[in-house]
Amino acid sequence: MTDGVSIRLGRLFDAASNRSFIVAFDHGMSLPLDPALGNPVRLLERIAAGNPDGILLNKGMLAQAGHVFARRGAPVPVLRADWTPLDAAMKQEQGEAHRFVTTPAEALALGAGAVCTFLIGRPRAAGMYYDNVASLAGYIEGAHRAGLPVIVECTLWGLRNEDQKDPVLLAQVCRTAAELGADAVKTEYVGDRRAEEKIIACVGNIPVLTLGGAKGDDDAVARAAAEAIGSGARGLIFGRNVWQADDIDGRLETFSRITHSGRPSRRIESERGES
Repeated sequence: MTDGVSIRLGRLFDAASNRSFIVAFDHGMSLPLDPALGNPVRLLERIAAGNPDGILLNKGMLAQAGHVFARRGAPVPVLRADWTPLDAAMKQEQGEAHRFVTTPAEALALGAGAVCTFLIGRPRAAGMYYDNVASLAGYIEGAHRAGLPVIVECTLWGLRNEDQKDPVLLAQVCRTAAELGADAVKTEYVGDRRAEEKIIACVGNIPVLTLGGAKGDDDAVARAAAEAIGSGARGLIFGRNVWQADDIDGRLETFSRITHSGRPSRRIESERGES
C-alpha cells in the first residue's frame, strides 16, 4: 500500500475505535427514489451534520455539494466509481451490466478520499463477472497509482442467486476482491456471527465494512448492525436505513454509537437480556 493510499484510508477510521461509520448516498443512479425525499443536496447537508466518518456518493452529487466536505472535521467523501442497475425490474428488462463511470484522476480532482466499486457474484451472464473482475483489476491499479484507496462492494446480487447471503459464495467473492488488491471490502452481514467471522478472516488484514441494504425494522437493523460489529466488521456503510428513516438524526446517532462502541440502544440491550 502506497503512502497516499494508507493516509487516505486511515482518515476514514476513528482514531479511538479504529472503526468507520459511512452513510451510503449513492442510490440515485441505480435505484428509483421517492421524489418526496426532496432536494438531495439539502438531505446530504443533513446527513453530514450528523458527523459520520464518511459519505458514499456519486460524482454529480459531490460536484454539487463540495461545500459539505470543505471544512476541517467533515466526513470523508467516498466516490462511487462505477455503475450497475440495482432495480430488479430494470435488470429483468434491460439485463445486467457493469461500467466504470469515473477515473481515479477525476475522483482526486473532485476531492474524493476513497473510491468504491462493485464486484457482483453470479450474474446471469457469466461473461459479466469475468469482465467485472478484469475491469476492477485495472481500476485498482490506476487508483493505487493515484494514491486512492479502493473499497470493493462484494455482493451476490446477480440474477442467478437465490440466496444473496450465501456465506460460502459471498466469501469467494470477497476473497477475489482481496486478491485483486482491494484496500477494504464492503459486504453483507449474513445473519450468523460465526459465518461472518469466516468471511472476514478470508480476506486477510484488510477492513471489512457491513452494508445496510433495503430499509428494515429499526430495532432489527440495529441488532444486526451490532452483531456485524461483534463478528469483527470494522464498520458500517448504511444508506436507506438512515436517510429514509422517520428520525434521520436518531438513526445517525444510533449507527455511529453501534460502530464505535459495538452496542445498540439500551432498550434493545435490555430486551436481549430478557429473552
